[in-house]
Amino acid sequence: MTPVSFTFGDSRELSDRLTALVRAGVKTASCGALRDFDAGEAMPVLGRRDTVLDWDGNPVLLIETTEVSIHRFRDVPEDFALAEGEGSFEEWTRGHTGYFARNGGFDPDMELVCERFRLVEVLS
Repeated sequence: MTPVSFTFGDSRELSDRLTALVRAGVKTASCGALRDFDAGEAMPVLGRRDTVLDWDGNPVLLIETTEVSIHRFRDVPEDFALAEGEGSFEEWTRGHTGYFARNGGFDPDMELVCERFRLVEVLS
């Protein structure tokens, strides 16, 4: 099982905000479009420890995947969306609709890889 390094979000501002939420213990989940994983992005793996990078590529957090599931966007459970730590379910829906629209297109039937994780270590 090869660890992965990645950056949250698609901008410095979003990356910093999401990383801070993980660091504070508020964000314990994340999701991505299945199409991105089909295109070569590494799928999350139960038990794997991955390194979260800041926007400049510096390692800042070590997380461990505790659960992986696939849901259509429209069927993402509310408790999962809330575990992403980005506000109410409605705020999550608006924010993720915009994110996916900016990054390859949005469709309420698109499949998402939903990952729950735990913070193992703060690296910097």
